[in-house]
Amino acid sequence: MTLVVQKFGGTSVADSERIRAVAEHVARTKREGTEVVVVVSAMGKSTDDLIRLAGEVSSAPPPREYDMLVSVGERVSASLLCMALADFDVPAASFTGSQAGIITTTEHTRARIIEIRGDRLREALSQGKVPVVAGFQGMSTDREVTTLGRGASDTTAVALAAALGASLCEIYTDVTGVFSADPRVVPTARRLPRISFDEMLEMSATGGRVLMLRSVEFARRHRVKLHVRSSFTWEPGTVVTEEEPDMEQAVVTAVTHDTSEAKVTVSGVLDRPGVAGRLFRALADRSINVDMIVQNISSHGTTDISFTLPRVDLSTAVDVCGGLAGELGASGVSSDDTIGRVSVVGAGMKSHPGVTASMFETLAAEDINIEMISTSTIRISCVVAEEDVERAVRALHSAFGLEEPTR
Repeated sequence: MTLVVQKFGGTSVADSERIRAVAEHVARTKREGTEVVVVVSAMGKSTDDLIRLAGEVSSAPPPREYDMLVSVGERVSASLLCMALADFDVPAASFTGSQAGIITTTEHTRARIIEIRGDRLREALSQGKVPVVAGFQGMSTDREVTTLGRGASDTTAVALAAALGASLCEIYTDVTGVFSADPRVVPTARRLPRISFDEMLEMSATGGRVLMLRSVEFARRHRVKLHVRSSFTWEPGTVVTEEEPDMEQAVVTAVTHDTSEAKVTVSGVLDRPGVAGRLFRALADRSINVDMIVQNISSHGTTDISFTLPRVDLSTAVDVCGGLAGELGASGVSSDDTIGRVSVVGAGMKSHPGVTASMFETLAAEDINIEMISTSTIRISCVVAEEDVERAVRALHSAFGLEEPTR
């Protein structure tokens, strides 16, 4: 019998009415002869409410207790959905992450999945039940409750699909699929019926908010076919799967943007082996994820190094760089939290020259200055002023003709 994992996000289970709608959909899938494992997020903004409560009682909540607290929301959703399924005469059983056999690393608040021992889920399936798993959580090798980071219910779903041999992992959310740009910025953005793992990875990494980056990485590694759909309309969404070599690829598939980053520049560092390694090792040791890096041409034995990073880590990064300034021979450290990134993504870029020139010409025509540039084989990213980001997205979306179907 075919097995499908269905994941429902917070907006999909935001209230009792939505939970009953989800239960009806799961029941329909089950009655069509498909085995179903469900993964749920916390209801609506309930996780935000729990985080707010933690902040009200403690200035620095212990990570262990923080994980115990915020893992509650998904458990509530799981048990309520099982109750709703009972009304549709569908036997179901709720499972916490630990009960589902999700084993993680020991790092609280952002643990990573090591393995999944899905024996209890397989047993429930053999009994004709629908297992409903609380997303975003697991049990560490130290037998502690851990969470996988915000938005990681997607990762839970994909990991379960891989471990249980599911034919498909359906991600239900409040949008109808993956679009060629954020529809809130570009009203003419179109839904993409199909997209490759590589393209989805680049989109997730550069501001696409439909799928969490870790979940796409996991899906590609384990070849789990994804289907992004809306739980409000139930219409077909976007299939994310391996690239089909015989299919003609669009030159540019999508334009993404991100305004959650900042830039740090370390000026006048000594231009000698080991300096960059020392700087970025110190940042890594503080769990700061650096994105784009630019090093200027050496002049008189010194150079400038600029890099982007999440804006929430800016003050820590500035402190780290400042503390190393003497050791690196740096003349100063500066920062800018008013930047944004705009990217064009497309598998067809690998075999079509001129995309870079077209992107730069389009931004120039809009009088938008480029501060930094980063590329991969299927992506070009530019750092621009934050106030120019949305205008850049609209101009690029139009310049590459993304309003017209290309697949």
